Amino acid sequence: MSELHKFLFDGLPVRGMIVRLTDAWQEILARRASNTATGAYPPPVAELLGEMTAAATLMQANIKFNGALILQIFGDGPVKVAVAEAKPDLSLRATAKVIGDLPADARLPEMVNVNNKGRCAITLDPKDKLPGTTPYQGVVPLFDEEGEKLGRLSDVLQHYMLQSEQLDTTLVLAADDQVAAGLLIQRLPVKGEGNLEGTSGKDHDQANPDQIGRNEDYNRISILASSLTRDELLTLDIETILRRLFWEEKLLRFEPQAGLLGPHFACTCGRDRVAQMIRGLGVEEAEEILAERGDIEVGCDFCGKQYRFDAVDAAQIFRPPTDQIPGSPIVQ
Repeated sequence: MSELHKFLFDGLPVRGMIVRLTDAWQEILARRASNTATGAYPPPVAELLGEMTAAATLMQANIKFNGALILQIFGDGPVKVAVAEAKPDLSLRATAKVIGDLPADARLPEMVNVNNKGRCAITLDPKDKLPGTTPYQGVVPLFDEEGEKLGRLSDVLQHYMLQSEQLDTTLVLAADDQVAAGLLIQRLPVKGEGNLEGTSGKDHDQANPDQIGRNEDYNRISILASSLTRDELLTLDIETILRRLFWEEKLLRFEPQAGLLGPHFACTCGRDRVAQMIRGLGVEEAEEILAERGDIEVGCDFCGKQYRFDAVDAAQIFRPPTDQIPGSPIVQ
């Protein structure tokens, strides 16, 4: 069962989280593999998407945001876009669009950043938006300050967090066809129980900027976390990982989140949402599709569900709101 564990280092300005996605990740891969139009993800794409899904889970759990956190990687390689979304209840979904062939050992630069034009975007979309409110989005390139391509997703996200939160962060990510997992270690601006208070307020302003890269406690724990190998992260259980890495540290552990309270697959697609999308196409384009095919069929890239709208359904979509009639509930 997929699970998320949060912990603090007693008396130190450091917190951590570790996530292990099993059933949730396998559900995402199985739905993609069952799609006859696309087939399964190539192994390098599945690994990237798994790391993104684990990272999105950690970041959502880290910020306590009432809305969706959407992590996107896009650029000029065969992987045109990869998306992982995590909701406040830790429901997850992910998808990627691949055009062309990939070598079996393709890494991030070969997949998304061939000509150094790749980007990583993190969007925070509030659940209850006020009229006129737009989601917050931060975008960073897939290269470092010297213009050198970053080879790992963890490097990209560490750079993003340092820029956006001004807090040192260490990320270790890994994924295969069974497990997607991640470990996050982050420096906090206050010590002891004060790190439960978060990173806002006067303490943050005073203690944060001058400690970037210089806090010895964080640096020591970061080195320990970075020693975790890919195989260890994928094969060892969470208790074993924490014991091996931090056996000399006193950890304050929170109740693990698992089952419906933990990371789980869920998709927010629906017939009404698809109808809104068709409405956005306009009457003329919808009629052209109906004339050519006889119906309008739309598949969800995240979960694979197919929605079909016949001519009667399409006519209803474009009726004024006060003149609606029941449509046919055909779902394939």
